Amino acid sequence: MNDISPPPRGWLADLHLAAVFLTRLPLPDAGKPPPGGLAAAMRCFPLVGLGLGLAAGLAGMLAATVLPPLPSALLAVLALVLLTGALHEDGLADLADGLGARGGRDRRLEVMRDSRTGAFGVLALLFSVGLRATALAAMPGGWEMLTALAAAAALSRATIPAAMQIMAPARADGLGASAGVPDASVAAHAAGLGLVAAAVCLGLDGALAAACGALLGGLAVVVLARRAIGGYTGDVLGAVQQAAETGVLLAVAAALPRAAG
Repeated sequence: MNDISPPPRGWLADLHLAAVFLTRLPLPDAGKPPPGGLAAAMRCFPLVGLGLGLAAGLAGMLAATVLPPLPSALLAVLALVLLTGALHEDGLADLADGLGARGGRDRRLEVMRDSRTGAFGVLALLFSVGLRATALAAMPGGWEMLTALAAAAALSRATIPAAMQIMAPARADGLGASAGVPDASVAAHAAGLGLVAAAVCLGLDGALAAACGALLGGLAVVVLARRAIGGYTGDVLGAVQQAAETGVLLAVAAALPRAAG
């Protein structure tokens, strides 16, 4: 099933499908994608992420004109959550509950499928929102908040097809398996677009720091998922994005004061 090669599609069609999948924006229905179509459209994930980050960052930037840094940053994160329908946050919470469950691989996968959120999931969300918001609040100003969030949203979504390249599906069913596996060219396109977006937003030095943060955050989840459940699910991929986004924002927050000095 994962080896099916989708028919060639244009960039606009892939961008539309990626935006419909990743956001809750009122976009025209993309219809049922062909087998492997979503995997191929993942090359556009960073572009969608860039747009989401710019929109959320603009909300935070506007809020910063009348509010202190932390409330402004929290509103920026809230805007991102609303735009995506908490798609990736839901995956992070489910994976955290699975990792915290007692038992073997099958038990962890069973817990991850439970729609209820447990203590580990709640704590994971608290740390995700808290770390992202405090990192954004540490930015020197509203413009830096906007560019950092745009870079983080783009780069973190570029890690999703990369993670699927180095892991196997943990289940034979579910979104992680049914989406298909993006080939190396899709992962390369996504990585390239994510890095270009980061470089435009942050400059070369900032993009390097951001890339290191995304890599460390994403790899941490990959290692945990491979050990705990043997591969990826849709929840794992959501957690990869969240960890990578958090890693980018922390790295940029650490690098900006040095660059300013």
